[in-house]
This record gives sequence, C-alpha cells and structure tokens, in this order.
Amino acid sequence: MPRIASYGMTDVGLRRMNNEDVLVILPDSPVFAVADGMGGAASGEVASGLFADAVLDEAAEGIPAAVDLTVDTVRNIFLRANHAILTLSREKPEHAGMGCTAEVLAFAEGLFVLGHVGDSRSYLFRDGQLSRLTRDHSLVQDHIDRMLITEEEARTHPMRNVIVRAVGIGEPLAVDILRGDAFPGDLFLLCSDGLTDMAEEGAIAERLA
Repeated sequence: MPRIASYGMTDVGLRRMNNEDVLVILPDSPVFAVADGMGGAASGEVASGLFADAVLDEAAEGIPAAVDLTVDTVRNIFLRANHAILTLSREKPEHAGMGCTAEVLAFAEGLFVLGHVGDSRSYLFRDGQLSRLTRDHSLVQDHIDRMLITEEEARTHPMRNVIVRAVGIGEPLAVDILRGDAFPGDLFLLCSDGLTDMAEEGAIAERLA
C-alpha cells in the first residue's frame, strides 16, 4: 500500500462547553473517520463516540485489501454504529434521539472508498482544485437542489442545521458510498460542519494549497 500521511485536529469552539466531534486516525491503517454528534446535553458526544468505537472494532478485525470488500467494511461501520446508538437510546431514555453525522474514508487497490451520512463533508484537493465529494443530507441542501434558495442564502438560513439523515435515528440506514481513483499528491479532507459553517470553500482551498 502506498504511504499515506495523515493529520487531524478538533476544537470545542467558542459557543459550547463540550466537543461532540470525534476523529479516528490509526497508525498503519488505511481507514479514517470523522463524526459529529447531535442530540443535546452529553448525548451528541456519546453518539459520535459510539461511531468511533465502530470504526475501531472494524479496524481490529482487519481492513481488506480488495476494494469490493473495503466497500462492505465501510458500510458495516455505519450499520454497526447505527445499531449501537439505537440500542443505547432504547436502554437509556436520557439518550433518546441522539445520533451523529459521519464520514469514513478507506483506501484499497489504488482507489478510495468513502462512506457518508449527514452534513459532515469530504473534499478532494487535486492539482490545485478543491472538489466536494459528498452531498449534505440536510433541509437546506434539498432546497438548493430544488432551486428554492442559493448556496449563499443557505449559509444563513434559519433551518440550516436541520438534518434529514443521520446515524442512530432509525433503521434501515441509507449510506452514500462513493469510490474513485486515488493518485499520489491527492489531499482528502474529512470535516464536520464546525469547519464548513465557519469557512467558505475558497478559504479551505487556499489553506490546503
């Protein structure tokens, strides 16, 4: 497997006392993840923590080298996390309604495999150009697709935080799975809306450059 350099960081920000984002970077592993909890109180960070546990459990079982099996592994991470969050929500009413948005990126056979649910995002920076790989599962994105509002209007829309798909909200869970070529020099960015709410894509591209 080609060498993959990785870096991650997270910050609680200026508005909250707790951080509901988690990231997973494992040494010598081709799988990476970001999850953003939702649900209020401490429940959001519980949900995103359960998603991280699902990534770690799948990684402990071994990430396959074949791309088709890697697709199954990425999907299984989401399904495992979805089941774990729903189970805890039923067992502990104080966590009812919690969930998370999430991105999982893995590499196999010269390709990338990306799993996506919610309004966290994944980007690819290649040859000086930034491409958004994922589509937000959000109310404002639906409005954009229907040409009811513009991208600029969406940034300040009062319903911009309404998510229409998330991990841990119900079953079955639909997971967006994407795959594509991975070339030397590619930069992949997985992030929560904590970044994209604050920084426009032009600024993100400048920083990656």
